[in-house]
Amino acid sequence: MITSHGLVQRAVFIQAIRRFFIDRGYLEVDTPVRIPAPAPEAYIEPEPADGWFLQTSPELCMKRLLAQGFPKIFQICKCFRRSERGHRHLPEFTMLEWYRTGIDYLDLMEECEELFRFLDQKINAGRGIEQDGRIIPLTSPWERLRVEDAFGMYADMSVQDALDRDQFDEVLTARIEPKLGMKRPVFLYDYPARLGALARVKENDPQVAERFEIYISGMELANGFSELTDADEQRSRFAREREKISALGRDPGPMPEKFLDALAAMPEASGIALGVDRLAMLFSGAKKIDDVVSFTPEAL
Repeated sequence: MITSHGLVQRAVFIQAIRRFFIDRGYLEVDTPVRIPAPAPEAYIEPEPADGWFLQTSPELCMKRLLAQGFPKIFQICKCFRRSERGHRHLPEFTMLEWYRTGIDYLDLMEECEELFRFLDQKINAGRGIEQDGRIIPLTSPWERLRVEDAFGMYADMSVQDALDRDQFDEVLTARIEPKLGMKRPVFLYDYPARLGALARVKENDPQVAERFEIYISGMELANGFSELTDADEQRSRFAREREKISALGRDPGPMPEKFLDALAAMPEASGIALGVDRLAMLFSGAKKIDDVVSFTPEAL
């Protein structure tokens, strides 16, 4: 559990995040935590709540706000995912999400670098992040590594082989993630299209989604992408995910119809979800997520 000093540090940290976005003209929003239909994703299990669900992410509601004409929005909120517990996982955790119209995932990468540099200056006086006796600077430019190239460098099979064997996540977690971001932060980008459920595919390469994740010291911190705005394509992707969920023996729940209805009015945009607790771990040097939250589930 977090110390009194750590609790103060966390408050300063979250206030700095808010300052970054407010200074850049973002509107802080507050969407419902309990929703009737989360995005169906086979690898994420939502927490039921009296016939509805606790949000796994505020993504769908925030995109509906984009469709209503709000061009730059952010939110710091609680999210919930069943059966997630470990040194880096909690079933209830804090997420930062932000969305901005008129940019793509490459522009969003640059804004991510700006956020991390801002936090580094505010919290660490620009010293970077200390991990296991070494300093990882947060200055630009960060490394940008395509998923296909990462598999070629660190894995014993290609991306396509991993997909065909249904081992993509296993290989990524075991072989690739521990090598990423050890000297400077890494954007791992251009994921296979089938692994970007809500991401836009590249116009010149439809086998690839305009998606990236951020890694520092082997830890995945954020998942961002250029947003898919084609409602028919999004419905088809959700239908495929629902089939996968059913095959796993779970109830896929209802289709998020109001989100799909709003998608037709949503402008081109990019957005990202960033784990605040994990980021707090890095900035504080904590080895366990338990050390940066006020209460763990076991303490309640």
